[in-house]
Amino acid sequence: MQVSLQNGADAPRATAAGTMKAHVLVRPGQLELRDMPMPRADEDGIVVRVRAALTCGTDLKTYLRGHPKFEMPMLFGHEFSGEVAEVGAEVRGLREGDAIMAAPTAPCGSCHYCLRQQENLCPDVMPKMVHGAFAEFIKLPGAVVRSNLYSKPSQLPFREAALMEPLACVEHGLSFVTPREDDIVVLIGGGAITLLHLLALRARGCQGIVVVARNPKRAEEAWRAGATDVILADARDARQQVLAMTEGRGADLVVECTGQVEVWQAAPTLARIGGQVILFGGCVSGSTVTFDTDRLHYDQVQMISPFHFTPRDVRRAFELLASGAVKGDHLIAAEHRLEDLPLALDALRAGGGPKFAIVPDGR
Repeated sequence: MQVSLQNGADAPRATAAGTMKAHVLVRPGQLELRDMPMPRADEDGIVVRVRAALTCGTDLKTYLRGHPKFEMPMLFGHEFSGEVAEVGAEVRGLREGDAIMAAPTAPCGSCHYCLRQQENLCPDVMPKMVHGAFAEFIKLPGAVVRSNLYSKPSQLPFREAALMEPLACVEHGLSFVTPREDDIVVLIGGGAITLLHLLALRARGCQGIVVVARNPKRAEEAWRAGATDVILADARDARQQVLAMTEGRGADLVVECTGQVEVWQAAPTLARIGGQVILFGGCVSGSTVTFDTDRLHYDQVQMISPFHFTPRDVRRAFELLASGAVKGDHLIAAEHRLEDLPLALDALRAGGGPKFAIVPDGR
């Protein structure tokens, strides 16, 4: 969404006073719902009333073991959609009550990486990432408002609109490959990111999508999401079945979605000669992996390890959701009240569903 900035004080502003409820991750395993001061919009930013915030694998890992990019204590949650509650004086194009969907980061636009269209690597992205979606309100800075915020179509539910951020990450990874309709794609893992890859590949016209998952319930979710085949096995044990499905070649594209070292190492074994591998899942910081050099060199297997997203990926994710080309509401297993976030995280950890929605106002 292109939001203009002008000097002046005539932009509509909502009054924001008192306190709000917000979850704070004090340390790994310790989550507190606190009364906190109501955020106020910067001159070029906005405050959003959160209507839906989604759990994700990164949230769960951060909750359980911390995150190398995030310092605690911290506000928690980053996948959300909502309604504008306050508008900064310099913002044009937004009013109180507008329904929006946004990604929680934005690049500076002028650094070495931004000038090379690698905005996901901009040094502003992770240090200035917006946290705090598991709250009644969240403050968005001007950079996010200008780069990665869109008006939510009325037909798109808030909880489905909140999928824009993880779908943008998926789109970033897929931007490095060119899958054909007749390719065989193998997705490793049974979580929400795997299912979003499946939906995004379907939107590209891919017909043969195989999911490798160990959990029978997650395998069933992959079937329901439209997988062509499901291999109920560990990735390290799936090679023979993949070969049997591909006339002995291996997959044209393999996407690793677990962030586990042993799966990173197994992923290239499932690819064909000249195939491509996306190592999407982030492993524990400091992990090391080993690969067969013959596979990478003589078999010309291309390895890609994408991180985060660019504004172009956010726009693509928005367009897929807004047009209905990607319908992801079925990925959300249940809704919980704000105070029940720990229950939702426990359910996510137990494999109770791909995602859970936190609805602060109980709608």
